[in-house]
Amino acid sequence: MIRSLAAALCLSTGLSAVLASPLMAQDAIRSKPAALPVDSAAPAPKDIPYPGGTIRLEVDASDTVQRIFRVKETIPVAAAGPMTLTMPQWLPGNHAPRGQIEKLAGLTFTANGQPVAWKRDPLNVYAFKIDVPQGATEVVAQFQFLSATAGNQGRVVVTPKMLNIQWESVSLYPAGYFTRQIPVQATVTYPAGWQAASALRGTRQGNAIAYETIDYEALQDSPVFAGRYFKPVDLGHNVTLNIVADDPDELEFKPEQIAKHRKLVDEAGALFGTYHFNHYDFLLAITDEMGGIGLEHHRSSENQVEPGYFKSWDKGDALLDRNLLPHEFTHSWDGKFRRPDLLWTPDFTVPMQDNLLWVYEGQTQFWGYVLGARSGMFTKQETLDAYAQIAAKLDTAVGRQWRPMEDTTHDPIISARRPKGWPSWQRSEDYYNEGLMIWLEADAIIAKATRGKKGLDDFAKAFFGINPGDWGQVVYNRDDVIRTLNGIAPYDWAGFFRKYVDEPTRETPKGGFILGGYNLVYGEEPNSITKAAEGANKMVDQSFGLGAVVKNDGEVSSVIWDSAAFKAGLTVGAKILAVNGDEFSGDAWKAAIKAKGPIQVILKQDKYYRTLTLDYSGGLRYPRLEKTGAGEGSLDRLLKPRT
Repeated sequence: MIRSLAAALCLSTGLSAVLASPLMAQDAIRSKPAALPVDSAAPAPKDIPYPGGTIRLEVDASDTVQRIFRVKETIPVAAAGPMTLTMPQWLPGNHAPRGQIEKLAGLTFTANGQPVAWKRDPLNVYAFKIDVPQGATEVVAQFQFLSATAGNQGRVVVTPKMLNIQWESVSLYPAGYFTRQIPVQATVTYPAGWQAASALRGTRQGNAIAYETIDYEALQDSPVFAGRYFKPVDLGHNVTLNIVADDPDELEFKPEQIAKHRKLVDEAGALFGTYHFNHYDFLLAITDEMGGIGLEHHRSSENQVEPGYFKSWDKGDALLDRNLLPHEFTHSWDGKFRRPDLLWTPDFTVPMQDNLLWVYEGQTQFWGYVLGARSGMFTKQETLDAYAQIAAKLDTAVGRQWRPMEDTTHDPIISARRPKGWPSWQRSEDYYNEGLMIWLEADAIIAKATRGKKGLDDFAKAFFGINPGDWGQVVYNRDDVIRTLNGIAPYDWAGFFRKYVDEPTRETPKGGFILGGYNLVYGEEPNSITKAAEGANKMVDQSFGLGAVVKNDGEVSSVIWDSAAFKAGLTVGAKILAVNGDEFSGDAWKAAIKAKGPIQVILKQDKYYRTLTLDYSGGLRYPRLEKTGAGEGSLDRLLKPRT
């Protein structure tokens, strides 16, 4: 008995040990490497002048067939030894690491006519490490940037009729220095007979333009549009509208159309109280061949609109493009001059932090629509219709129940703007339009508190109108925003932003409507903006009712989470073949919804067919703003011209 008991105790003890540490039993059959230290050789940027001197950058952009940019970059060096040369990764205005390193090819380095070996930094694949040999005074880098020849390779930037040079794609810079401390002189060879526009100024000789020497930070911020069909238009205040187009007739415009663009420049100056540039160049491409873009820079902006921008000015489709220039122009003040402190970085390797994009982009979205109305780019009614469409769309973003608006500021990094299956639940970059709605309410709060004497215009002058003529950067944080608002009209602005920015919500803020003298309502007829969007995109947008956007060919392009369409089983990418026994068409789909009864649908998804019943009786629902009361409200006053 004693021996048996001892054996039992030993067995019990061993079992307890195994149960206490289940991983220990695996140790005998699993090797365990030690962790090695992670060591990036890239030097941290310092705010000191680059000791080598001025970099000479030569770009041959004359190949419009194979669309290859050929680059030669001569980089002076001050000493022999290790050196890191980097292609920009974190790009201002992109809010994410968007540098197209995959398109850099054929890279070689030479010094004193001899090859210099290079090695890519595995911890930063945008960086190339070389060893400068003794006696070398410069290193020559040569490579090609293989721009997209089709849309599935990225944005198309070269066509037989126009091109777009973004300097970050055709240059390297020496690591270890603030980019504002690195001087560069760039020369570009263009196709014969083409004209070019940029915030840079230069001297033309034949087909080449030698641009002024400027620091690398400002070079990256000064892209080029060039084209066969080109026309510059003076808008006053040292602002030029540079138009390139697929066809020469797209360059023709009416005087009253240009007058609205001139008034945009006037109204922006009146709003902010000063201009933060010595000159400004709108780069406007009217094309359906070069890829779409709307990207801000301090002294310029890259803008693509569809053909018909001037020719079809009064038609619905063209209406959708007219918010682009007011938005990007506003960025010269909001985003480029005043910039969130964690979004400004000393070079293009340091990651950007997007938390304050609801100011950078959200307030720019707000002012873009306001300036559009004040300048006449939009009528007042079109602006009100845009607000209604924006608010109604945001209310369908039911993901707000779990994902605070501020978290969407990280979406450019999280999602890289890839398509989403359920965007209403996942949310996307809502800081643009939800930011607009927040600032619309802030304007109404200020107007109410000051009995109409002040509004967000006063904030704009106080916050963005400092340092006249300065086209550097002045950074800010949330406390700076709150402090400036309290200087205009004392209020619990910290609580205001905490409620709308930091916490989940049930719906988009609508105080700007309610306090401003309007209500968001729904009816059976689309407003001007919704109608234009439906026409341009060939779709029926019933996000606001049944909960789906369906193209006129039956393809389901959006389904709102937990809507009637969602509950019935509709999915993005599926195709509706028949509705209530009839072959699908946009008109048949609208008629079925308007009938306010269950809708029978035959659906094809991949290789499979289904029959569904949509239990929905709400009819067609389109948003619009309805005036409440008589007289002029704060929203009416906000949209009135100032010049």
